[in-house]
Amino acid sequence: MTSPRSTPSERFDRNVQRRSAQVLKQRVLEQQRTEFEKALAWAAEQDAIERAAALIVSARRRYLIGHGKSLSYASMLAVDLSAGLSGVHLVDGASARPLDVLSDIRQGDLLIAVSMSRYRRETVDVASAYARRGGDLVLITDADDTPLSAHATAGIVIGAESASYANSPTSVVLALHLLATLTIASSKGAGRRLRDRDDLAAELGLYTGDTDET
Repeated sequence: MTSPRSTPSERFDRNVQRRSAQVLKQRVLEQQRTEFEKALAWAAEQDAIERAAALIVSARRRYLIGHGKSLSYASMLAVDLSAGLSGVHLVDGASARPLDVLSDIRQGDLLIAVSMSRYRRETVDVASAYARRGGDLVLITDADDTPLSAHATAGIVIGAESASYANSPTSVVLALHLLATLTIASSKGAGRRLRDRDDLAAELGLYTGDTDET
C-alpha cells in the first residue's frame, strides 16, 4: 500500500479549498470508507504485521521513535506495547535520548521507527545510524521506497491517502492496533503483567471508573 507524496498545502488546494462543508464532509467520509476497506483487505492478505510482531516479542529492549505526527503514532504504540511487555522505551529526547540509544546497542535490541511522508530527517538519521551499527529495525511507513526502507529488518507499508489536507490516520491506527494485539498475544508474560498493572492501577486510584486506558 502506498500513497502519493504531497504537502499539506498542496492537499488543501486540491481537496479542501472552495468546497462547502457538506460536500467536503461527504467526500472525506467516502474516502475514509474506501481507505478502511482497502486496509482491512491488505491486513488480511499480508504477513508483514505478523513478522514485525515476532521481532518485537523476541527483542529484549524495544525502542520506538518518530517525529512530528509520527511521534503521536509511536507514542500510542509504545503505550499499548508497554501494557504487556517490559523494556519498551519511547525515544522522545527526554526519557530516552537518541545519543544514549545509539551508544548502547546490545544484542536483542530493536528499534521501531514510524516514518511517514514527508519523512522527518531526525527519524531517518537516527534509525539509519541504528541499523548501520547492527541494530534490528522495524519500519512503519507509507511507501516502499522511503529513505529507511533499505535499512529495515522488517517493514509495514501502510496506505494513508486522504481527501483532506492531512494524511489519513485510519490505516495507520488499524495497523498499529493489529501490531500491538499480535505482539502482546504472543508474549508469555503479558497476561500476568496486565493483571499486575490492573491491581496497581486500582491500588493507586488512577481511574474514576472502569476504562480501557492504559
